[in-house]
Amino acid sequence: MVLAAGSVPGDACVRATRRFDEWRDAIRHDFVALDLAPDRRFGGFSGEVRSATVGHLQVSRVRSVTQVCRRTPGLANADSQEFLQVGVVTRGIGVLEQDGRRTVLTAGDYAIYETGRPFTWNLSQHWQLDVFTWPRAAVGLTAAESAAATAVRLPGRHGLTGIVGGVLHGLLAAPPRLSPTGAVRVADEVGELVATLAIEHAEPSAPPDAPQRALLREVCAHIDEHLADPGLGPDSIAAAHFVSVRQLHRLFAATGETVARRIRRLRLERCRHDLADRRAAGDSVTDIARRWGFADLAGFSRAFRAAYGCSPSEYRARLG
Repeated sequence: MVLAAGSVPGDACVRATRRFDEWRDAIRHDFVALDLAPDRRFGGFSGEVRSATVGHLQVSRVRSVTQVCRRTPGLANADSQEFLQVGVVTRGIGVLEQDGRRTVLTAGDYAIYETGRPFTWNLSQHWQLDVFTWPRAAVGLTAAESAAATAVRLPGRHGLTGIVGGVLHGLLAAPPRLSPTGAVRVADEVGELVATLAIEHAEPSAPPDAPQRALLREVCAHIDEHLADPGLGPDSIAAAHFVSVRQLHRLFAATGETVARRIRRLRLERCRHDLADRRAAGDSVTDIARRWGFADLAGFSRAFRAAYGCSPSEYRARLG
């Protein structure tokens, strides 16, 4: 995948072809492995993909002819990295399926999907799709929040969805020239907007009762406040809130994210922010890892690479 901080949309790499085998390789290079099936009834094939990055956000414009793009369970399970993507249909018609939902998108509409689970795009006519890709770990959504928000139509012409759609369009149409630190901040801020949309437009589900919601908010606030403590974990959190560890795990089951995974995700995000912050340029990777509660430095490096596709030192060097 292209995703690596450094370039901006104006410096985008363009791949254009009239050969389907080259097209499959171009899609795999710029995105993830997909099972592609063109519609042979319409004669010749053509495709073009243009990709660049703003910080850790990849921005891409994809054009081609009628085809079906499937992320099969086997392909999803074979990848070590996961991404959250937004697909904006700017020409033609796109039908997106994921997590048991199916949505039809026409020009201006967009939807959220994830590469860590199977999905299908059915794209017809001479279509154009703008795709925005974040490392999954960089977007603050729980698994349950994401699973309730994928393949939901977000109209790009009015309301908050229109505002966010305009921001996404601007990143491709009029890309800002930013410092490496500024690009990371923009990628994060746009990711937060997308996360807000995901939560606001998620498919309704039965909410937990009020006491559970209150306790979950208290526990999440406790985690945020104590991330720097290497001893933070299910045992200490349960003791601080006078519940059993079993009760704590049951409380988090509704979020789709375990206690340990939430702690690791938030710690990694704090570390990534510090690695990109010029004000922390004098701090070593070790200092930053320990600041946010990582006592096992080798484990920190492995977790960071799994989340963002590179080591902490590589990530910092790319922004330098």
